[in-house]
Order: sequence, then structure tokens, then C-alpha cells
Amino acid sequence: MAISEPTAVFSLRDEKDMEIKQTMQQVYRALEEKGYNPINQIVGYILSEDPTYITTYKNARALIRRIDRDDLLQALVRDYIRN
Repeated sequence: MAISEPTAVFSLRDEKDMEIKQTMQQVYRALEEKGYNPINQIVGYILSEDPTYITTYKNARALIRRIDRDDLLQALVRDYIRN
């Protein structure tokens, strides 16, 4: 009888959450480099969905607009609960 390896589990949600996390880290760094308070700016964007809360520096505004706000909020809650 052959020894089998455990089956790898692949989750699309985990991959999507990782993409969101990487994008948000880029946006955070861009805001920080421009001298903004990244947390306040990101919260303002999430609450209002007004893209002017996010700088265009390093394409941050375009990056964050690619993320659906519901997906972003779900990823944030999942990450908060896990940690």
C-alpha cells in the first residue's frame, strides 16, 4: 500500500483576502509617505466610498477602487477575528 500525502486545501477566499491585504498595505504605505494618517483616510474612504480620501500617489486611489467595499469589510472582519 502506497503512502499518500495529505490533500492540500485551496481556498479562493484566502487568496482573495491575501490580494486585498497586499493592496491595502500598498495604499497604507502611499498615504503614510505623503504624510497622511493612513487609518483615518482609509476609514473615511470605507465609510463614504469617496475616493478623494485616498491619494493618487503611487496609484493608491486606483488600487483601492479595484476592491469591492463589501469584500474589503469582510476581509477586515475575518482578519480581525482570526488574530
